[in-house]
Amino acid sequence: MDQAETTPTDFPPPLTGPTLSPGQPGRAFGRPLPTGSDRLVRPEHQRWLDDQAVGLLDFAAAARAEDGGFWWLDGDGRPDHGHDRELWIACRMTHVFALGHLLGHPLGQAAAAHGLDAIRRLFADPPHGGWFAAVDSAGRPTATTKQAYPLAFVILASASARQAGCAGADDLLEQALQISQTHFWDDRAGLVVEEWDAAFSRLDPYRGANANMHTVEAYLAAADATDQPIWRQRALRVAEYLVNGQARAADWRLPEHYDDAWRALLDYNADRKADPFRPWGSTVGHGLEWSRLLLQLGASLGPVAPDWLEPAALALFDRAVADGWSADGQPGFVYTVDWSGRPVVRQRMHWVVAEAISAAATAHQVTGRASYAESYQVWWDYAQRHLIDSQRGSWQHELDPRNQPADTVWPGKPDVYHAFQACLIPQLPVGPCLAQVLARGRDD
Repeated sequence: MDQAETTPTDFPPPLTGPTLSPGQPGRAFGRPLPTGSDRLVRPEHQRWLDDQAVGLLDFAAAARAEDGGFWWLDGDGRPDHGHDRELWIACRMTHVFALGHLLGHPLGQAAAAHGLDAIRRLFADPPHGGWFAAVDSAGRPTATTKQAYPLAFVILASASARQAGCAGADDLLEQALQISQTHFWDDRAGLVVEEWDAAFSRLDPYRGANANMHTVEAYLAAADATDQPIWRQRALRVAEYLVNGQARAADWRLPEHYDDAWRALLDYNADRKADPFRPWGSTVGHGLEWSRLLLQLGASLGPVAPDWLEPAALALFDRAVADGWSADGQPGFVYTVDWSGRPVVRQRMHWVVAEAISAAATAHQVTGRASYAESYQVWWDYAQRHLIDSQRGSWQHELDPRNQPADTVWPGKPDVYHAFQACLIPQLPVGPCLAQVLARGRDD
């Protein structure tokens, strides 16, 4: 795509707390998408984004489990009681509802408080500290390991809840950061390790870029919520190794898997290419997600941001789009590619499109280049046509290579985090923490 410089387009002012009221099921998802090359700044598009955000919150409310946490939702938005309750889902729901509370949605405060209670009570391991990754329908732990990936979302959820003024969020955030500091932060490498046993006595040798990516997001939110710059500095150290080092050396296709000496394992999971968390090859959506996070990191660091951040963010964006978008002749982003950029897993995941939208909006705001606004429009058009479910609500989580609903990698609709953020990020100034941006707008 042409990245030539153009005159920056004026961006909308920050939100100052619009009232997001619950709607009727499917109402927001059935509304036509406004069109036009200047869509990013048109008031009707911003109202459409608000409607989408409302619809996602209303849909997610059905996941609330009376005895704690949030159920996995099926394709119709019904709780799947046969599926474990996952810590990462509980945390993402808490984060989203905390943002909803800051936006004035009447369900936000109670749902965020419900999520915080579940993290403290349902998933907690008082004898050893930390949180179990999953519990069954009776609340019994089914995954007793302590993992960096869901811990990142404990930090994010509690940081967002703190910004939203939710009771108990301060203590939970302090506890989560202490667990991260004590057990997960590898100061020599400037990265987080992946997984311990329940007692924090045995460390798995696997190291992962995905958990580190979400730790960057979490640490940026923690830096804003606590006003402690060490978390921002650690986020930069993670990005320095994985992006400025590993991704740059691999032509901006980030290796996802590493051994305990942080050496890339390019053949990891070659027999499980479509794994939902550890797929083989290069994950296109993570290039887009990292692109956005680097720009947010740069905004957070301000004048002391290293000069490699923005070029690296745009290079990741360009590589992900070149490798992933319509790579097999059909619209949509493929899930993974090999190390030469050829498609491997051709399923289309909803979260990849949501991250593409967020990355394009962020890149457009930072650079002013029209090509990013054009890509933004293309990807919202694709989401409206193929992913947004106007009949049952939320987004289809997975499509096959012909853009038909599928469930080989992601059954059901358990997660609104990526789609919800895609509705907010285009309307907000670039910042590391959505909750802080919204809280400042509310206080002004």
